Amino acid sequence: MDDTIAAISTAQGVGAISIIRVSGPKAFEIVSKIFSNKKFLEAPSHTIHYGYIVDNGKKIDEVLVSKMNGPKTFTCEDVAEINAHGGITTTNEILELVLVNGARLAEPGEFTKRAFLNGRIDLTEAEGIMDLINSKTDKAREMALNQVSGEVSNLIRDLRNDLAGIISNIEVNIDYPEYEDTPVMTNNKVKNSLNSLEKKINNILEKSNEGEIIKNGIKTVIAGKPNVGKSSLLNRLLGEDRAIVTDVQGTTRDSIEASLVIDNIVLNLIDTAGIRDTSDTVESIGVSKSLSLIDQADLVLFVLNYNEEMTADERMILEKIRDKNHIIIVNKTDLEKKLDTSELDNPIYISIKDDKNIDEIKDRIKELFNLEKIETGDLTYLTSARSKAILRQVLDSVSDVREGIDNYPIDIVEIDLKKIWNLLGDIIGENYSEELLDELFSRFCVGK
Repeated sequence: MDDTIAAISTAQGVGAISIIRVSGPKAFEIVSKIFSNKKFLEAPSHTIHYGYIVDNGKKIDEVLVSKMNGPKTFTCEDVAEINAHGGITTTNEILELVLVNGARLAEPGEFTKRAFLNGRIDLTEAEGIMDLINSKTDKAREMALNQVSGEVSNLIRDLRNDLAGIISNIEVNIDYPEYEDTPVMTNNKVKNSLNSLEKKINNILEKSNEGEIIKNGIKTVIAGKPNVGKSSLLNRLLGEDRAIVTDVQGTTRDSIEASLVIDNIVLNLIDTAGIRDTSDTVESIGVSKSLSLIDQADLVLFVLNYNEEMTADERMILEKIRDKNHIIIVNKTDLEKKLDTSELDNPIYISIKDDKNIDEIKDRIKELFNLEKIETGDLTYLTSARSKAILRQVLDSVSDVREGIDNYPIDIVEIDLKKIWNLLGDIIGENYSEELLDELFSRFCVGK
């Protein structure tokens, strides 16, 4: 990190302001070469300066330049930010001048990566920054902010501290048995401590499932045979005509996706092709895709017709979703009943034509996923797949040690506990590999 990096930190396109961020040991020197205000180089930290970006005496843009001395910056390095007039041509020209004068174009997420490597943030906080950028609801933003502020990292540090207490007492018992004021860590005492640790980990993982819903939303597939009203239901839930609706069977041949927010939770709605036996090649591909989407869904809205008997295809879907989160919706209740509803599990009866009971579907979703609890609950969750996978590994390891503790001497147990302590460190980045950092920060946009 001896070089100086630069990138555009605002969205590309036309806007009121664009920001070119420069970070590294030569940040001020490089910017001063193209900045007309010659007082900038000697100015105090955390000040803003007016002037022009110039190229061989030619004015490029009127700007404000922020000067921030490290380590009191995001990257803990010297940082200069050129606030220019928004516009693709001007912004790119300023960035090009910065690069020509000695900076290197930043890689995706490299500013945040430097913040981590310089001790400004840990890995969990870094992941929270990406979640904050991508958040689609207030709750997702609030949850991401808890990660950025370190509250989620503190959950992991508390677990590490609990383990460190157990390990240190074991070490004292082994190395200094003559210390009478140190509690003797018998296998039974360690087992009780591990029971408590297991409960805490299970609680974090259980809550993190709610965090997954807040972060990624609920993948919701609308399934059923052709002409049961799937596309009409999608349009009604959205309050707009997103999908084409006709009386012709097989109109929807590919999935149609849209988003709906219920109680600050995003429903990622997917209207699928009607499922039936068909000789039409294109429609057949759509049917196969529909069945695949059902397997991947967090929730299936299965639509049936009130005025038609259940088909073999519908019975197949019913069996397929039996062990998944699902809601059975019976449409066209304005027509004569022909459907045997005795074998249906708590269906919702609606009439899309008469706009009847549509809101009941949203209420059932709230109930099924406990959205009201999520809405009012604590939002300190682990949300990254990486973190949760490691924590599940920790849980398995703790369980293995607890169950086998009576078969090993206490010094062997200590070795296993240290491995678990290191695993917890992997979550917040106490231990890491270059490959991990490259993969994680590559998901960030350039300039962040």
